[in-house]
Amino acid sequence: MRAFIVVVAALATLGLAAFGVVAAQRAIQPGNFVLAVHPAKPAAAVPAPVVGEKAGEPAAQGPIVAAPIPVAPVVAVPAPAPAEPARLAQNTAAPNAAPAPGAALASATQNGSGPANGLPACDKPGAMGLARVVEIDTKGGPAFGFEHFKQYDFLREHEVVLTFDDGPWPENTPAVIKALTDQCAKATFFEIGEHATWHPEISKMVAAAGMTIGSHTWSHKDLARNPYASDIEQAKQEIEMGVSAVHAAVDGPVAPFFRFPDLQQPPTLLSYLAERNIATFSTDLDSFDFKMRRPEQVIKSVMSKLQKRGKGIVLMHDFQHATAEAMPELLRQLKAGGFKIVHMVPKAPVTTVAKYDEMLRTQDKLSVNNTRPENAVVRTISGN
Repeated sequence: MRAFIVVVAALATLGLAAFGVVAAQRAIQPGNFVLAVHPAKPAAAVPAPVVGEKAGEPAAQGPIVAAPIPVAPVVAVPAPAPAEPARLAQNTAAPNAAPAPGAALASATQNGSGPANGLPACDKPGAMGLARVVEIDTKGGPAFGFEHFKQYDFLREHEVVLTFDDGPWPENTPAVIKALTDQCAKATFFEIGEHATWHPEISKMVAAAGMTIGSHTWSHKDLARNPYASDIEQAKQEIEMGVSAVHAAVDGPVAPFFRFPDLQQPPTLLSYLAERNIATFSTDLDSFDFKMRRPEQVIKSVMSKLQKRGKGIVLMHDFQHATAEAMPELLRQLKAGGFKIVHMVPKAPVTTVAKYDEMLRTQDKLSVNNTRPENAVVRTISGN
Protein backbone atom coordinates (compact mmCIF):
# COMPACT_ATOMS: atom_id res chain seq x y z
CA MET A 1 0.00 0.00 0.00
CA ARG A 2 2.79 2.38 0.89
CA ALA A 3 4.46 1.67 -2.44
CA PHE A 4 1.21 2.40 -4.24
CA ILE A 5 0.92 5.82 -2.58
CA VAL A 6 4.52 6.72 -3.58
CA VAL A 7 3.82 5.86 -7.20
CA VAL A 8 0.64 7.95 -7.27
CA ALA A 9 2.48 10.94 -5.77
CA ALA A 10 5.23 10.71 -8.37
CA LEU A 11 2.73 10.60 -11.17
CA ALA A 12 0.95 13.69 -9.83
CA THR A 13 4.23 15.57 -9.64
CA LEU A 14 5.06 14.74 -13.22
CA GLY A 15 1.60 15.89 -14.37
CA LEU A 16 2.00 19.28 -12.70
CA ALA A 17 5.42 19.78 -14.33
CA ALA A 18 4.04 18.97 -17.76
CA PHE A 19 1.19 21.43 -17.27
CA GLY A 20 3.68 24.20 -16.44
CA VAL A 21 5.74 23.56 -19.59
CA VAL A 22 2.69 23.70 -21.83
CA ALA A 23 1.55 26.92 -20.19
CA ALA A 24 4.95 28.55 -20.75
CA GLN A 25 5.00 27.55 -24.40
CA ARG A 26 1.54 29.01 -24.99
CA ALA A 27 2.63 32.24 -23.31
CA ILE A 28 5.33 32.88 -25.91
CA GLN A 29 3.38 32.01 -29.05
CA PRO A 30 3.77 34.55 -31.93
CA GLY A 31 0.16 35.59 -31.82
CA ASN A 32 0.71 36.95 -28.32
CA PHE A 33 4.07 38.71 -28.72
CA VAL A 34 4.72 39.81 -32.35
CA LEU A 35 3.89 43.50 -31.69
CA ALA A 36 6.09 43.55 -28.63
CA VAL A 37 9.02 42.16 -30.62
CA HIS A 38 8.47 44.69 -33.48
CA PRO A 39 6.91 47.80 -31.92
CA ALA A 40 7.50 49.82 -35.13
CA LYS A 41 5.38 47.46 -37.20
CA PRO A 42 1.98 48.92 -38.15
CA ALA A 43 -0.83 47.63 -35.94
CA ALA A 44 -2.65 46.50 -39.06
CA ALA A 45 -0.03 43.83 -39.71
CA VAL A 46 -1.58 40.39 -39.32
CA PRO A 47 0.67 37.78 -37.66
CA ALA A 48 1.13 34.45 -39.33
CA PRO A 49 -1.35 31.95 -37.87
CA VAL A 50 -0.04 29.33 -35.50
CA VAL A 51 -0.12 25.82 -36.89
CA GLY A 52 -3.48 24.31 -36.03
CA GLU A 53 -5.28 27.69 -35.90
CA LYS A 54 -7.38 29.26 -38.63
CA ALA A 55 -6.10 32.29 -40.44
CA GLY A 56 -7.66 35.48 -39.16
CA GLU A 57 -8.52 34.08 -35.70
CA PRO A 58 -6.53 35.36 -32.71
CA ALA A 59 -4.36 32.87 -30.91
CA ALA A 60 -5.59 31.86 -27.49
CA GLN A 61 -4.21 33.94 -24.68
CA GLY A 62 -1.83 31.93 -22.53
CA PRO A 63 -1.78 32.13 -18.76
CA ILE A 64 0.46 34.56 -16.94
CA VAL A 65 3.54 32.81 -15.60
CA ALA A 66 6.25 34.00 -13.32
CA ALA A 67 9.01 32.34 -15.29
CA PRO A 68 11.05 34.84 -17.47
CA ILE A 69 10.58 34.83 -21.26
CA PRO A 70 13.54 33.18 -23.02
CA VAL A 71 16.10 35.66 -24.36
CA ALA A 72 15.96 34.37 -27.92
CA PRO A 73 12.64 32.65 -28.45
CA VAL A 74 11.89 31.03 -31.79
CA VAL A 75 8.82 32.87 -33.04
CA ALA A 76 7.04 33.07 -36.42
CA VAL A 77 7.43 36.71 -37.53
CA PRO A 78 5.05 37.74 -40.35
CA ALA A 79 6.64 38.78 -43.65
CA PRO A 80 7.12 42.56 -43.99
CA ALA A 81 4.57 44.50 -46.03
CA PRO A 82 5.66 45.01 -49.67
CA ALA A 83 7.55 48.24 -50.33
CA GLU A 84 6.03 51.04 -52.42
CA PRO A 85 7.03 50.96 -56.14
CA ALA A 86 10.28 52.80 -56.86
CA ARG A 87 8.63 55.17 -59.31
CA LEU A 88 6.31 56.45 -56.59
CA ALA A 89 9.19 57.00 -54.24
CA GLN A 90 11.05 58.89 -56.96
CA ASN A 91 8.09 61.04 -57.92
CA THR A 92 6.95 61.91 -54.41
CA ALA A 93 8.80 64.60 -52.52
CA ALA A 94 8.94 64.41 -48.76
CA PRO A 95 7.21 67.31 -46.96
CA ASN A 96 9.55 70.22 -46.31
CA ALA A 97 12.37 68.38 -48.07
CA ALA A 98 15.43 70.45 -48.94
CA PRO A 99 15.74 71.32 -52.64
CA ALA A 100 18.01 69.18 -54.73
CA PRO A 101 21.53 70.54 -55.21
CA GLY A 102 21.58 73.10 -58.02
CA ALA A 103 17.79 73.56 -58.09
CA ALA A 104 17.97 77.18 -56.96
CA LEU A 105 20.72 77.90 -59.47
CA ALA A 106 18.73 76.30 -62.27
CA SER A 107 15.73 78.41 -61.32
CA ALA A 108 17.82 81.58 -61.32
CA THR A 109 19.13 80.88 -64.82
CA GLN A 110 15.86 79.73 -66.37
CA ASN A 111 15.32 83.14 -67.98
CA GLY A 112 18.96 83.70 -68.84
CA SER A 113 19.59 85.92 -65.82
CA GLY A 114 22.10 83.75 -64.00
CA PRO A 115 25.74 82.90 -64.57
CA ALA A 116 25.40 79.11 -64.81
CA ASN A 117 25.34 76.92 -67.93
CA GLY A 118 27.02 79.60 -70.03
CA LEU A 119 23.78 81.48 -70.63
CA PRO A 120 24.23 85.21 -71.22
CA ALA A 121 23.26 87.52 -68.40
CA CYS A 122 19.92 89.33 -68.67
CA ASP A 123 19.37 92.66 -66.92
CA LYS A 124 15.67 92.90 -67.85
CA PRO A 125 13.37 91.59 -65.09
CA GLY A 126 10.69 89.29 -66.44
CA ALA A 127 12.36 88.91 -69.83
CA MET A 128 11.98 85.66 -71.73
CA GLY A 129 15.69 84.92 -71.99
CA LEU A 130 17.17 81.71 -73.35
CA ALA A 131 16.47 78.15 -72.28
CA ARG A 132 19.59 76.72 -73.92
CA VAL A 133 22.44 77.47 -76.28
CA VAL A 134 23.25 74.57 -78.61
CA GLU A 135 26.46 74.22 -80.57
CA ILE A 136 26.25 72.84 -84.11
CA ASP A 137 29.22 70.91 -85.49
CA THR A 138 28.89 71.52 -89.23
CA LYS A 139 31.50 68.99 -90.32
CA GLY A 140 30.12 67.01 -93.26
CA GLY A 141 27.27 69.47 -93.85
CA PRO A 142 24.47 68.23 -91.56
CA ALA A 143 20.95 69.31 -92.52
CA PHE A 144 18.16 70.38 -90.17
CA GLY A 145 14.44 71.08 -90.38
CA PHE A 146 11.73 68.43 -90.43
CA GLU A 147 10.05 69.87 -93.49
CA HIS A 148 12.81 68.15 -95.46
CA PHE A 149 15.28 66.44 -93.10
CA LYS A 150 14.21 63.95 -90.42
CA GLN A 151 17.42 62.85 -88.71
CA TYR A 152 18.29 65.55 -86.17
CA ASP A 153 15.60 66.37 -83.63
CA PHE A 154 17.50 68.30 -80.95
CA LEU A 155 14.64 70.41 -79.60
CA ARG A 156 12.72 69.43 -76.49
CA GLU A 157 9.01 69.94 -76.04
CA HIS A 158 8.03 73.64 -76.15
CA GLU A 159 11.48 74.74 -77.38
CA VAL A 160 11.73 77.12 -80.31
CA VAL A 161 14.54 78.28 -82.61
CA LEU A 162 13.75 81.61 -84.27
CA THR A 163 15.27 82.18 -87.73
CA PHE A 164 14.98 85.13 -90.11
CA ASP A 165 15.68 85.31 -93.86
CA ASP A 166 16.35 87.97 -96.51
CA GLY A 167 17.92 90.71 -94.39
CA PRO A 168 19.57 92.89 -93.52
CA TRP A 169 17.00 95.58 -94.25
CA PRO A 170 16.59 99.16 -92.92
CA GLU A 171 13.98 99.68 -90.19
CA ASN A 172 12.75 96.10 -90.22
CA THR A 173 15.91 94.28 -89.11
CA PRO A 174 16.72 96.84 -86.37
CA ALA A 175 13.13 96.52 -85.10
CA VAL A 176 13.45 92.74 -84.91
CA ILE A 177 16.79 93.06 -83.09
CA LYS A 178 15.27 95.49 -80.57
CA ALA A 179 12.35 93.17 -79.83
CA LEU A 180 14.71 90.24 -79.29
CA THR A 181 17.12 92.27 -77.17
CA ASP A 182 14.28 93.59 -75.00
CA GLN A 183 13.48 89.97 -74.12
CA CYS A 184 17.12 88.84 -73.82
CA ALA A 185 16.35 86.44 -76.68
CA LYS A 186 18.51 85.50 -79.66
CA ALA A 187 17.93 84.20 -83.17
CA THR A 188 19.69 83.12 -86.35
CA PHE A 189 19.71 85.42 -89.40
CA PHE A 190 20.25 84.06 -92.92
CA GLU A 191 21.36 87.17 -94.82
CA ILE A 192 21.32 87.76 -98.56
CA GLY A 193 24.85 88.68 -99.63
CA GLU A 194 23.78 91.58 -101.86
CA HIS A 195 21.65 93.08 -99.07
CA ALA A 196 24.60 92.78 -96.71
CA THR A 197 26.80 94.79 -99.07
CA TRP A 198 24.12 97.48 -99.22
CA HIS A 199 23.70 97.63 -95.43
CA PRO A 200 26.86 96.37 -93.74
CA GLU A 201 26.18 98.59 -90.73
CA ILE A 202 23.01 96.57 -90.02
CA SER A 203 24.88 93.27 -90.36
CA LYS A 204 27.40 94.55 -87.83
CA MET A 205 24.55 95.55 -85.51
CA VAL A 206 23.05 92.06 -85.74
CA ALA A 207 26.41 90.51 -84.86
CA ALA A 208 27.01 92.99 -82.03
CA ALA A 209 23.65 91.98 -80.51
CA GLY A 210 24.95 88.42 -80.16
CA MET A 211 22.82 86.92 -82.91
CA THR A 212 24.06 84.11 -85.16
CA ILE A 213 24.51 85.08 -88.82
CA GLY A 214 24.45 82.65 -91.72
CA SER A 215 23.99 83.16 -95.47
CA HIS A 216 21.15 82.90 -97.98
CA THR A 217 22.94 83.13 -101.38
CA TRP A 218 24.18 86.25 -103.14
CA SER A 219 20.91 87.40 -104.74
CA HIS A 220 18.18 84.97 -103.62
CA LYS A 221 18.12 82.87 -106.77
CA ASP A 222 16.23 79.56 -106.86
CA LEU A 223 19.12 77.14 -107.33
CA ALA A 224 16.83 74.31 -108.41
CA ARG A 225 15.97 76.21 -111.60
CA ASN A 226 18.04 77.00 -114.66
CA PRO A 227 20.58 78.32 -115.26
CA TYR A 228 21.76 77.14 -111.83
CA ALA A 229 20.20 73.67 -112.04
CA SER A 230 22.18 72.92 -115.21
CA ASP A 231 25.38 74.78 -114.27
CA ILE A 232 26.77 73.78 -110.90
CA GLU A 233 29.64 76.27 -111.15
CA GLN A 234 27.17 79.13 -111.47
CA ALA A 235 25.21 77.73 -108.53
CA LYS A 236 28.38 77.50 -106.43
CA GLN A 237 29.14 81.11 -107.26
CA GLU A 238 25.70 82.18 -106.05
CA ILE A 239 26.29 80.36 -102.77
CA GLU A 240 29.90 81.38 -102.22
CA MET A 241 29.55 85.02 -103.10
CA GLY A 242 26.76 85.21 -100.54
CA VAL A 243 29.06 83.71 -97.92
CA SER A 244 31.89 86.11 -98.82
CA ALA A 245 29.57 89.14 -98.83
CA VAL A 246 28.05 88.41 -95.43
CA HIS A 247 31.49 87.73 -93.99
CA ALA A 248 32.81 91.03 -95.38
CA ALA A 249 29.78 92.99 -94.14
CA VAL A 250 30.09 91.67 -90.61
CA ASP A 251 33.87 92.12 -90.76
CA GLY A 252 34.23 89.17 -88.44
CA PRO A 253 33.35 85.50 -88.03
CA VAL A 254 29.99 84.25 -89.28
CA ALA A 255 28.40 80.81 -89.02
CA PRO A 256 28.73 78.05 -91.62
CA PHE A 257 24.92 77.98 -91.72
CA PHE A 258 23.08 78.17 -95.05
CA ARG A 259 19.46 78.23 -96.15
CA PHE A 260 18.40 77.70 -99.77
CA PRO A 261 15.99 80.28 -101.26
CA ASP A 262 12.44 78.90 -101.45
CA LEU A 263 13.80 75.85 -99.59
CA GLN A 264 14.76 74.30 -102.92
CA GLN A 265 17.74 72.03 -102.15
CA PRO A 266 19.29 70.19 -105.13
CA PRO A 267 21.17 67.05 -104.02
CA THR A 268 24.32 68.08 -105.92
CA LEU A 269 24.48 71.33 -103.94
CA LEU A 270 23.82 69.56 -100.64
CA SER A 271 26.85 67.42 -101.46
CA TYR A 272 28.87 70.53 -102.24
CA LEU A 273 27.92 72.12 -98.91
CA ALA A 274 28.93 68.90 -97.17
CA GLU A 275 32.38 69.20 -98.74
CA ARG A 276 32.54 72.79 -97.47
CA ASN A 277 31.41 71.77 -93.96
CA ILE A 278 28.43 74.12 -94.16
CA ALA A 279 25.16 73.08 -92.48
CA THR A 280 21.88 73.39 -94.36
CA PHE A 281 18.75 74.62 -92.61
CA SER A 282 15.25 74.01 -93.82
CA THR A 283 12.48 74.60 -91.25
CA ASP A 284 9.99 72.85 -89.01
CA LEU A 285 7.41 75.65 -89.23
CA ASP A 286 7.14 78.13 -92.09
CA SER A 287 5.24 81.24 -91.02
CA PHE A 288 4.59 82.30 -94.65
CA ASP A 289 4.85 85.85 -93.31
CA PHE A 290 5.82 87.11 -96.77
CA LYS A 291 2.16 86.63 -97.69
CA MET A 292 0.94 88.73 -94.77
CA ARG A 293 0.49 92.46 -94.33
CA ARG A 294 -0.65 92.71 -90.71
CA PRO A 295 1.35 91.77 -87.60
CA GLU A 296 -1.58 89.92 -86.02
CA GLN A 297 -1.60 87.57 -89.02
CA VAL A 298 2.07 86.72 -88.45
CA ILE A 299 1.46 86.10 -84.74
CA LYS A 300 -1.53 83.86 -85.42
CA SER A 301 0.37 81.88 -88.05
CA VAL A 302 3.36 81.18 -85.79
CA MET A 303 1.42 80.49 -82.58
CA SER A 304 -1.19 78.20 -84.14
CA LYS A 305 1.48 76.08 -85.83
CA LEU A 306 3.60 75.89 -82.69
CA GLN A 307 0.62 74.93 -80.53
CA LYS A 308 -0.13 72.12 -82.96
CA ARG A 309 3.42 70.82 -83.30
CA GLY A 310 4.71 71.68 -79.83
CA LYS A 311 8.18 72.85 -80.83
CA GLY A 312 10.29 73.71 -83.86
CA ILE A 313 12.65 75.77 -85.98
CA VAL A 314 10.52 78.73 -87.12
CA LEU A 315 11.12 80.50 -90.44
CA MET A 316 10.31 84.21 -90.64
CA HIS A 317 11.67 87.18 -92.62
CA ASP A 318 13.22 90.30 -91.11
CA PHE A 319 12.78 91.76 -94.59
CA GLN A 320 9.01 91.92 -93.95
CA HIS A 321 7.59 94.96 -92.14
CA ALA A 322 4.64 93.04 -90.67
CA THR A 323 7.05 90.58 -89.07
CA ALA A 324 9.11 93.37 -87.55
CA GLU A 325 5.95 94.90 -86.09
CA ALA A 326 4.76 91.51 -84.80
CA MET A 327 7.89 90.58 -82.87
CA PRO A 328 7.26 92.26 -79.47
CA GLU A 329 3.79 90.71 -79.13
CA LEU A 330 4.88 87.40 -80.62
CA LEU A 331 7.61 87.05 -78.01
CA ARG A 332 5.13 87.89 -75.24
CA GLN A 333 2.74 85.22 -76.49
CA LEU A 334 5.53 82.66 -76.80
CA LYS A 335 6.45 83.23 -73.18
CA ALA A 336 2.83 83.15 -72.02
CA GLY A 337 2.35 79.89 -73.91
CA GLY A 338 5.26 78.25 -72.09
CA PHE A 339 7.58 78.21 -75.09
CA LYS A 340 11.34 78.61 -74.57
CA ILE A 341 13.94 79.92 -76.96
CA VAL A 342 17.01 77.92 -77.96
CA HIS A 343 19.91 79.71 -79.62
CA MET A 344 22.13 77.95 -82.18
CA VAL A 345 25.84 78.73 -82.47
CA PRO A 346 28.47 77.07 -84.67
CA LYS A 347 31.37 75.02 -83.36
CA ALA A 348 33.65 76.89 -85.78
CA PRO A 349 33.15 79.87 -88.13
CA VAL A 350 32.80 79.60 -91.87
CA THR A 351 35.88 79.86 -94.08
CA THR A 352 35.47 81.91 -97.24
CA VAL A 353 37.04 80.95 -100.59
CA ALA A 354 39.62 83.43 -101.95
CA LYS A 355 38.32 83.10 -105.50
CA TYR A 356 34.88 84.34 -104.49
CA ASP A 357 36.24 86.98 -102.12
CA GLU A 358 37.97 88.46 -105.16
CA MET A 359 34.80 88.23 -107.24
CA LEU A 360 33.02 90.17 -104.53
CA ARG A 361 35.64 92.92 -104.59
CA THR A 362 35.28 93.34 -108.35
CA GLN A 363 31.49 92.96 -108.42
CA ASP A 364 30.84 96.70 -108.63
CA LYS A 365 32.70 97.43 -111.84
CA LEU A 366 31.57 101.07 -111.84
CA SER A 367 33.43 101.70 -108.59
CA VAL A 368 36.87 100.35 -109.44
CA ASN A 369 38.40 103.71 -108.57
CA ASN A 370 36.92 103.71 -105.08
CA THR A 371 39.87 102.11 -103.36
CA ARG A 372 40.47 104.68 -100.59
CA PRO A 373 38.39 104.74 -97.38
CA GLU A 374 35.61 107.31 -97.19
CA ASN A 375 37.24 109.45 -94.49
CA ALA A 376 40.27 109.88 -96.76
CA VAL A 377 38.09 111.10 -99.62
CA VAL A 378 35.41 113.15 -97.88
CA ARG A 379 35.79 115.49 -94.89
CA THR A 380 33.69 118.24 -93.37
CA ILE A 381 35.37 121.65 -93.66
CA SER A 382 32.54 123.80 -92.26
CA GLY A 383 29.41 123.35 -90.18
CA ASN A 384 28.74 120.68 -87.63
